[in-house]
Amino acid sequence: MSDTAERTLIAPSELNRRTGKFLYRFVLTTTLIGFTVVFVFPLYWMASGALKSSRELAAPSPTLFPGSFHPEAYTEAWTNTGLGRHFLNTLILALGAWLIQLIIAVAAAYALSKLRPVLGNIVLGMMLATLMLPVSALLVPTYLTVTDVPLIHVNLINTPWAIWLPAAANAFNIFILKRFFDQIPQELMDSARIDGAGPVRVLVSVILPLSRPVLAVVSIFAVVGVWKDFLWPLIVLPDPAKQPITVALSRLSEFLPANQLLAGMVIASIPLLVLFLIFQRHIIAGLTAGSLKG
Repeated sequence: MSDTAERTLIAPSELNRRTGKFLYRFVLTTTLIGFTVVFVFPLYWMASGALKSSRELAAPSPTLFPGSFHPEAYTEAWTNTGLGRHFLNTLILALGAWLIQLIIAVAAAYALSKLRPVLGNIVLGMMLATLMLPVSALLVPTYLTVTDVPLIHVNLINTPWAIWLPAAANAFNIFILKRFFDQIPQELMDSARIDGAGPVRVLVSVILPLSRPVLAVVSIFAVVGVWKDFLWPLIVLPDPAKQPITVALSRLSEFLPANQLLAGMVIASIPLLVLFLIFQRHIIAGLTAGSLKG
């Protein structure tokens, strides 16, 4: 019995023709250039706008290139607005949320995938059901929870815990980790148990070393989610001294010149861009993980 030929959108016979090759390369090149422009141009517009004068930014006809360069807008945005303090606040919030979210997500995914508790599938289904709810529908109950934490009755407003604890309840990251843990062969865990390893030792010595790609993806999602969040920090961190850089820029926008405001946005975006450029291979590896076979 002959193998079934792989089906593609364009027949191989068409690609062998000169016209087919030209059309294929033209469509591919046009698509790549189009997507690149769509994603890169807003970044260029923001970075170049910070180099323009406020008068040039307010002109009715926008200019693609700065008529006069004003790089001092970056230093003025950093010194005049106290962005350093808000930058540090954002870093603390992002790192704390990342650590707590990773601990909770790994523990929950490991329990649902390998320990298989009673009613585990129902619990997982209820977690995934929360992804169907809009964020706005969860604001009020979450706010009431952080203002009066059940059982201990503590008010978390104006504390990092108001950001860290809600961020830990991330059903999407738990689902990603569980799907990856499901692909890890049971034989590896059985071998570790024969050697006397308990559930925690199996997690630390077997599961986590094999899960580095997906852990990198979850970590990046956690950091980016907190770093770019605006509405929730605005609600639970009313003290200006404790606000992250996104909220601070919004609050200072009515007092800052337009070029300094754009410079502050560029400064706030740089860490995320650097994080992506450094870990892009891990992101791709983690998103395509799950093909491990026993």
